[in-house]
Amino acid sequence: MILEVAILDIKQGHKIQFEKGFKIAEKHIRSINGYLGHSLRQCLERSNRYILLVDWESLEAHKIGFRTSDAYLEWKRLLHHYYDPFPTVEHYKTIF
Repeated sequence: MILEVAILDIKQGHKIQFEKGFKIAEKHIRSINGYLGHSLRQCLERSNRYILLVDWESLEAHKIGFRTSDAYLEWKRLLHHYYDPFPTVEHYKTIF
């Protein structure tokens, strides 16, 4: 299993719209083979910062299965205009 970690900084004044858009966008990421689950968490110190944690069966499920899909195009349409700067995305494997 691979954990995708994305730090999402949302433009000032757009948190509510982002959260509404995210609720709609969730169905698109859930539709991908290899998707296992996700959570979106808001930073306590910086209220316009969120962290997105997504569990995938493999790196390919995310980078190829999701990012080359029509579902990703819709995800992008719904969410990408809220980010400033564009998110840092990293992938982690479990050691222990």
